[in-house]
Amino acid sequence: MEYREIVAVTGLGGLFQLLTTKSDGAIVRNLADKTTKFISARLHNVTPLESIEVYTTGDNVRLHEVFQKMKDTEASVAKADPKSADNNVIKNYFKSIFAEIDEDRVYVSDMKKMLKWYELLKANDLLNFEAPAEEATAESAPVAEETPAPQAEEVKEEAEAKPKKAARKKKADTEDAAAEGAEKPAKKTATKKKKTEE
Repeated sequence: MEYREIVAVTGLGGLFQLLTTKSDGAIVRNLADKTTKFISARLHNVTPLESIEVYTTGDNVRLHEVFQKMKDTEASVAKADPKSADNNVIKNYFKSIFAEIDEDRVYVSDMKKMLKWYELLKANDLLNFEAPAEEATAESAPVAEETPAPQAEEVKEEAEAKPKKAARKKKADTEDAAAEGAEKPAKKTATKKKKTEE
């Protein structure tokens, strides 16, 4: 399990590991109790933690940068308890570890959530943010050099298109045959009418 697999789900507390996505939702595992469940896309939004940004007085920063500051200052600054600490204590804690945080747009409820998420990530040993970034750059370099992959997809698309064309031709042939079959009885009835008129 890596930090980039961790998601927050609207309407549900805690953090989840994204196991797989489906067209109508996702399957996730709760980090706290390790239960697996299906999340419907109609009811919930799934947001990866690595895409969440925190408002600051300058440029916004990624959430993992705030977590890194919390980790770095853990020994020197006493961490506020999100359940029992006063709102001012929580604000002062974030000011001491991340002075650039924008208090007008980052609410105390957001700060409490960050504290809870930090504890969950720490309990699951997911506070290593440098390794996933290095792995991502190492993985992306060889992929950029490899060009045969798109060609393989084109060949696959062409192979899939041929059976579709053959199926369309068969369908057209059967429709033509059905139309001819429908026309023949009509001609016979027309000839019968002529005979009866004579």
